[in-house]
Amino acid sequence: MAATTYLVGGAVRDELLGLDITERDWVITGATPDDLLAQGYRQVGASFPVFLHPSTGEEYALARTERKQGRGYHGFSVAFDPHITIEQDLERRDLTINAMARDDSGALVDPFSGRQDLEDRVLRHVSPAFSEDPLRVLRVARFAARFHHLGFRVHPDTLELMRHIAEVGELDHLVPERAWTEIRRAMGSRKPSVFIEVLRDCDALSHLLPEVERLFGVPQPERYHPEVDAGVHLLLSLDQAAALSDVEDVRVAVLFHDLGKGITPQDQLPSHVGHETTGLPLVEAVCERYRVPNHTRRLALQVCAHHLACHRLLEARPKTVFRLLEQLDALRQPDIDPFLAACEADYRGRKGLQDRPYPQADRLRSALAAALSIRARDLAAQGLEGKALGEALRRARIEAVGQLPVEPRE
Repeated sequence: MAATTYLVGGAVRDELLGLDITERDWVITGATPDDLLAQGYRQVGASFPVFLHPSTGEEYALARTERKQGRGYHGFSVAFDPHITIEQDLERRDLTINAMARDDSGALVDPFSGRQDLEDRVLRHVSPAFSEDPLRVLRVARFAARFHHLGFRVHPDTLELMRHIAEVGELDHLVPERAWTEIRRAMGSRKPSVFIEVLRDCDALSHLLPEVERLFGVPQPERYHPEVDAGVHLLLSLDQAAALSDVEDVRVAVLFHDLGKGITPQDQLPSHVGHETTGLPLVEAVCERYRVPNHTRRLALQVCAHHLACHRLLEARPKTVFRLLEQLDALRQPDIDPFLAACEADYRGRKGLQDRPYPQADRLRSALAAALSIRARDLAAQGLEGKALGEALRRARIEAVGQLPVEPRE
């Protein structure tokens, strides 16, 4: 049996969409692991045969089929042999637009009308087996966010399958790290708000991020939030974050910045006094549940705790401004731009106020520069040491912040 190599999945999809191809995946039919090893391929992964090309280092997989045997992502049995066709391999994939291939001659293999779905701008599942992998709920929502600017939408039948996955509890069996990878990548998309909206449309958000789901329908003071609904504010803020920063951690911080508003007692609404404090345990809980990396968690907690203080910087006394720098540990870790981008996204994520300036950011940057211009060694040269040196350094830095001009609020 002659072996045939196919370019598959995202590379074919993106080529047909006219997008840049960032990585290529390959599938080989009519071959065995021994065949590839004999040609110098290096095998990686134990659960199914994936190999690295001896020259390019790109991944090549033997054609395979999958059958559901248990719950969650790990509940699959994998079969591979030289007789499995490319069509059988493509059938196990999630969406029709990801289930296309090109053979050695460049001919398109499209057994599930993926090209037509690309033209129709629809995200449609390949087969009922879609429902066997709960991670696909997040993947489809992520693709909807990624390709929203091209006019893509989720097919109603696919959305119904996603809803079924949520209803039967399959989302509860997701591997936390894999689920977080999808959430993080979705936050890096061009329209992260669509990710949240699609998860809500299929009733999955309440299973995956109940802390975020609780924000929808919660009122805020119209004076500060013309959009009123805290969930709508979140969506607006996420898209502002996408416009302001390419850093995924910034967008994650915005996703979590207002979680405290979801637990404000009814008799206090529409005010949310102290939500920046009550939200902190919720941010910690989400980060713990999904095993979020420490650098992402740190920024999310900072933004949750201090976004209101950042908004008030134009009226703040020098001592208050300096205290915020201390709370951010900015004197030791002076990269405050991710924090400021998240705060600006929150500030501008309001109906009709998306274009308003945020001079608070320059205020804090200038304050940090002024504070860092005062060096401990200069004071030590005056004979100060120990506690006296620390107190004098702090006073001098606050005084330096106080010398800065303050731009009036519009």
